[in-house]
Amino acid sequence: MLPMAFAQTGTWSGTLEVQGAKLSLVFHLDEENPTIDSPDQGVRGIKVQVERTEFGKITIQIPAFGATYEGQLIMQQIYGTFTQMGASLPLTLKPGEPKLNRPQTPKGPFPYAQEEVSFTNGDAVLKGTLVLPEGCNRQTPVLIMVTGSGLQNRNEELFEHKPFAVIADALARAGIATLRYDDRGFGESTGDAINCTTEDLKNDALAGIRLLRERFDKVGVIGHSEGGTIAMMLAADKQADFIVSLAGMAVSGAETLVWQNRLSLAAAGIPEETIDVYCKLVGEAFDARVHGGVMPQPGPDMPEILKQTYQTALTQIQTPYMKYFLSLDMRPLLGSITCPVLALNGTKDMQVEYESNLGAMREGLPDNPENKIEPVEGLNHMFQHCATGMVTEYRQIEETFAPEVLEIMISWIASLF
Repeated sequence: MLPMAFAQTGTWSGTLEVQGAKLSLVFHLDEENPTIDSPDQGVRGIKVQVERTEFGKITIQIPAFGATYEGQLIMQQIYGTFTQMGASLPLTLKPGEPKLNRPQTPKGPFPYAQEEVSFTNGDAVLKGTLVLPEGCNRQTPVLIMVTGSGLQNRNEELFEHKPFAVIADALARAGIATLRYDDRGFGESTGDAINCTTEDLKNDALAGIRLLRERFDKVGVIGHSEGGTIAMMLAADKQADFIVSLAGMAVSGAETLVWQNRLSLAAAGIPEETIDVYCKLVGEAFDARVHGGVMPQPGPDMPEILKQTYQTALTQIQTPYMKYFLSLDMRPLLGSITCPVLALNGTKDMQVEYESNLGAMREGLPDNPENKIEPVEGLNHMFQHCATGMVTEYRQIEETFAPEVLEIMISWIASLF
């Protein structure tokens, strides 16, 4: 019989209940390089320090989180307490990592053709998948699919959700072609992903549009989040025949990030008056970054944790990408968009606020009876039905993409042709 200590090796997982939200943790407790993953936060491979006893007790120090887990192995489960910043929460670990159920992920055989294609923008080589419905010809409508912020593959994969694959499959079955591609510097695509800006990403998509125009007469854009903004940029440049904006940002990047800060601080229980002071400070810093002013400093009364958060934010906004993103504002350009626009935002989106962005589009776009600018009730930023809309829910939800939104897109595109 093996000693009890050796039974505490391998992969163990459990779920923390944090302010009504569930947070999954996965411990990889091998002898040489123990780590922890926080899949709901997109964090993997954080180093930990492990101490075991022959009586089944285990202590795990997580310096990067400022946290500790102490547990006791009893009948193939570890019962214990997770402690962070003075708060202690029960956490039971079970062997292995739970398999995620993603019932909407398309599975073959498919009633349509798929081609692997590539196109270039300067030094960037973008690799993607062209989906061709049955009977496809030059008159078939086609859309290039543009992902949101951050490096993502052609499926816009997140927590094993593949929303772009789900959308492409649904559109192909309805007779609509699509091209989706890996972001520059990610997956099979090459290119500088460190020093690029949204303008570079727009031009990546434009290169894909030019490829599609060799084979199709009507070329549109589906963009999610930042990709929705890129769709608007392309439409304002007269490069798209129609666009679909999914949670697209029409107000400035600075406004969006201040709003996100406000939501996250409120969720953490920070008093409203403190949030007001902090968000004012952050807004002034964003303005200084865009216009070259002096960075403001927090006052002496600001809590130490918010001072640290602010210093982290100052570091993050120094990149070329962030300077461009902060100043990005579609409102002056909306009047130049004359092609049909479908814009949808979820009412529980906690990353791009639906009212201000849809309101800006309604006010700024020229009158066009083919435009459809609507909120979709009860959906988060990923267009999943949800409880709170918080990012920590994305992984827990089995649904990848709301069927009613697929139906809206298909019906709207069909109405154009």
